[in-house]
This record gives sequence, structure tokens and C-alpha cells, in this order.
Amino acid sequence: MRRPVIAGNWKMYKTQKEAADFVRKFLPLVANSTHADIVLAPPFTALSIVVNEAAGSAITIAAQNAYWAAEGAFTGEVSMKMLVDAGCKAVILGHSERRQFFGDTDQTVNRKAKAALEAGLTPIICIGESLSEREGNRTEEVLQCQCEGTLAALTASDFSRILLAYEPVWAIGTGRTATPEMAAAAHKHIRARVAVQFTPERASALRILYGGSVKPDNIKGLMAQVEIDGALVGGASLDPHSFASIVNF
Repeated sequence: MRRPVIAGNWKMYKTQKEAADFVRKFLPLVANSTHADIVLAPPFTALSIVVNEAAGSAITIAAQNAYWAAEGAFTGEVSMKMLVDAGCKAVILGHSERRQFFGDTDQTVNRKAKAALEAGLTPIICIGESLSEREGNRTEEVLQCQCEGTLAALTASDFSRILLAYEPVWAIGTGRTATPEMAAAAHKHIRARVAVQFTPERASALRILYGGSVKPDNIKGLMAQVEIDGALVGGASLDPHSFASIVNF
């Protein structure tokens, strides 16, 4: 039985004060939520604040991105060891917005994933097709290429430590959501694809999250699908009551 994961990606929202206020309101709402792993991914400037506010709870703190080099003349970048130093346990990699606006590719995501694993972080690796790719019946082809690229040269041990997040790009921030059946079908294909790379047994243990306009009113239907192991939540994770409702699906 794969343990569910509910992750909140705050994107470029919340000052340090707003982040601290969120955690103080959120913690009592999930104090008895032992059925799932909870992840919060604040912006870099609020990482240490959220780590401190969540101390003593079971909440995992993740960053939203990082660079693969340990250090160097890379102005504006943050290394994996810096995230560890800030108290992070995980990092989101290859989010569609990173790919769309900042040039992330399957190859760079792969380098980042390897660096994250080396630093002891859990990579949450995002994959997913665009609207034109789905309408062109290329969803399975795109997902296969992304799995092969982002997971290239990972060892079996590496693979056992990652999470995947399926994000149909056309459903992120648009209000459009893949139906639970559509999402489950994509998850099933992803699991079959990684079974070829890493054996069916390891693929069966992989947790695959769904990301794409997840809200309190659709989380229950999504989580009823056997292939869906959790959610990567964007806008609905910015309000403590909304996100707690999703956690407590």
C-alpha cells in the first residue's frame, strides 16, 4: 500500500510573515492527519521561517527548485546543500512553469535530481504534456520521453527515493482539471513506463502525485483512483483551511 503524499507548492507567494501565519493556522487543522505525508514548498525567502514554525510536526519542507552545482559563480542560483542547511528535506524539480519560463529540460532536471539525491533530498520530479500534445494524441509519447530523460542513469536505490508528479500542463492554473479517470490513465502509463526502466516491483512502489488545479471539491474523486498516490497542489494550498481540507480528503 503506497502512502499518500499531499504537497503544497506556494510558487511566488507569501512573505515571511504570511508564511509564518499560514503554518500557525494550518498545524492545528492537520494535527490528527496521520493518513498521509504532508509537504509544504514555500519560496526560498520563507524556507527557514516555515522550517522553524513547523518544527516538531510531521510536515516535510521542500524547496521549489535548485541548481545542480554544489557551489560556484552562478548568480541567482541556490544549491542543494544550501537547501539542506535551511532545513529542507525535499525539492520540486521540473515544474511546468520552470520548463515554460526558465528553460528547464528533461536533461537539466535529471542533473538536478542526481544532485538532490546526493545531498540527501527527496526529488519531486514533475512531468506532463501540453494541451497541443494531448490534442495531438501524443500524451503517452511525451510522458515516455520525459520519464526516460528525467530518470536517466538513476540507480535502483536512487529511484526508490524519488516522487513523480504528473502535471497536465493544460490543467495548471486554468481551472481545467483532468478527470480522475484521465489522470489515472496517465499515472498507469507512467508506472508501466518506469517498470521497463526499473522493474515492475520498483514501479509498483513508486508514488505518483497528480498536479493540475487540485481543489477541495475534486480531491476526493482523484484520490479514489488506485493509481493516484497524492496531489501537488498550487493555488488551493495558499489558504490554510483550503489546504487542510485537501489533506483531510
